[in-house]
Parts: sequence; C-alpha cells; structure tokens
Amino acid sequence: MNSTALTIMCLMPILAMINMLFNQTHFLMTLLSLESITLSLTLFVPLMLMNCSAANTAMAVILLTFGACEASLGLSLMVSMSRSYGSDMLKSLTSAKC
Repeated sequence: MNSTALTIMCLMPILAMINMLFNQTHFLMTLLSLESITLSLTLFVPLMLMNCSAANTAMAVILLTFGACEASLGLSLMVSMSRSYGSDMLKSLTSAKC
C-alpha cells in the first residue's frame, strides 16, 4: 500500500471527528458524522493491525456490529424526537419550554 493511501486512511477518523464537532445543528447531521467515524474506524483498525502483524481480524466485524446497533438506535431516537418536538434540531432539546 502506498504512503498516500496510508496517510488518507490515518486522517479519516480525525477528519470525521472534526466534522462531528462542527455539524451539530441537526440530529441527522450528527448521526451521519457518527456513522462516518464508525466507517473510518472500520477501515482504520484492521489496517493498523495488519501493520503491527497482529492476527486479530475479527475486530472489523465487531466494529461493524456496533456501527449497525448505533445506526438503528440513532434512527429510532431521531424518529421519536421528531415526533415529540416537530424537528430534528438539537437546540430544541436544550431549550426550556415553560
């Protein structure tokens, strides 16, 4: 694997976390950022295990399983939030409604 691809693979989790920090207006954008973090870690962890010559390839399957559980939980929370508050804006969760 060439060094450019390795550099991009190493920067993907960091860029996904930065994306999550700056896109916190809608709940759907936050969920998409979490999914990009999960996907980048699914690609990043086996690559790093391969570089360390570790034989643990089941970590990618475990990360994909957690990613699927996180996606289903996040979508169910978004549906219940949009039904309760009428939108998926994260500001509607923190505003006091007296």
